[in-house]
Amino acid sequence: MEVKKDISVVIPLLNEEESIPELVDWIQRVMKENNFTFEVILVDDGSKDKSWNIIADLSSKFSEVKGIKFNRNYGKSAALNVGFKAADANVVITMDADLQDSPDEIPDLYKMIMEDGYDLVSGWKKKRYDPITKTIPTKLFNAVTRMFSGVKLNDFNCGLKAYKEAVVKNVEVYGEMHRYIPFIAKFNGYGNIGEKVVQHRERKYGVTKFGLERFIFGFLDLLSITFTLKFRRRPMHFFGTIGTVMFLLGVGFGLYMGIDKLFFNPDAKLLASRTSFFLSLTAIILGVQMFLAGYIAEMININSPKRDNYNIDTRVNFE
Repeated sequence: MEVKKDISVVIPLLNEEESIPELVDWIQRVMKENNFTFEVILVDDGSKDKSWNIIADLSSKFSEVKGIKFNRNYGKSAALNVGFKAADANVVITMDADLQDSPDEIPDLYKMIMEDGYDLVSGWKKKRYDPITKTIPTKLFNAVTRMFSGVKLNDFNCGLKAYKEAVVKNVEVYGEMHRYIPFIAKFNGYGNIGEKVVQHRERKYGVTKFGLERFIFGFLDLLSITFTLKFRRRPMHFFGTIGTVMFLLGVGFGLYMGIDKLFFNPDAKLLASRTSFFLSLTAIILGVQMFLAGYIAEMININSPKRDNYNIDTRVNFE
C-alpha cells in the first residue's frame, strides 16, 4: 500500500513565467530541509506566456512537480477545484504563484493541521504592501464576509491556506467562490478554522491579475453562496416563507379595506380606485409566485442525482 505524502502544494497561476522556477526551487528547499514528502501541483489557468513550457520542463526534471493546463482562462476557483481533486497528501496547501506568499510558512501551517488539529488554517497578511485603493475595499470585504459567514477570519482572500485532506475532497469550488472556502468548509462540518499571521512580500515580477471589480463580484458571490448553502436542500423554506408572508399581508389588507368599505365608510372611494388596493393585489400575486417557485425548486431538488450526497467522515466495521 502506497504511503500518502505529507503535503500537496496547489498553485493556480496565470502568466507567471518569471516567478515559477524561483517559487518551485524555494518550495523544494523548504520541503527537503523539513524532511517532508511532497508534491507541487501547478495549475496553468490558460496562460499566454511561456508558463506551461516552464512547468513541463520542471516536471521532466523533478518527479514532485506536476502540471495541469487549461485550454483557456477559467478562473482561480476552477484551478483550485481541479488541483484539489488531483492532490494526494495528508495536508493540502495553496499559495499564489507571484512570490507574494512565502513557502517558509509551510512547516508552521503543516503543524497547525497535523498537531494542533485544525481543519483549515488561513493566512493573514496583517502588514500589506498594497495601495490604499486595495486595502480599504479588502477590509470592508472581510468585515461583510465575517458578518454573513460567522467565520472569524481577518483575511478571507489570502491565497496562502492549509487544509486537512478531507476538507478539499468534500468542498466544491466554482465561479469565484475560492474566497469563501472557509465558509463552505464550515457549512460542511469542518468548523475548526484557524488563522496565522503570514508574511506579505512585494510583487517581484509582472502585474496583479485582479482589479476592483473583484470586490463587486465577490459581494454578489457572497449572497449567492449564503443562499445556496443554507437553502440548497430546502428551497421551499426560503421561497415558501416569503411567499406565505406576502400572500397573507395582501389578503389581510384587502379584507381590511373591504370590511371598512362595507360597514364603516360606505361613501368612501371604490376599492378599485385606490392605490392601496392594487398594492394588496400585487402582494397576493407575488406571494403565490414565490410559493410556486419554492414548490418547483423542491421538485427539482427531489429529482437531483446529488440529493443524497452527504459528507461522511468515518465508517466503522463495514466490510
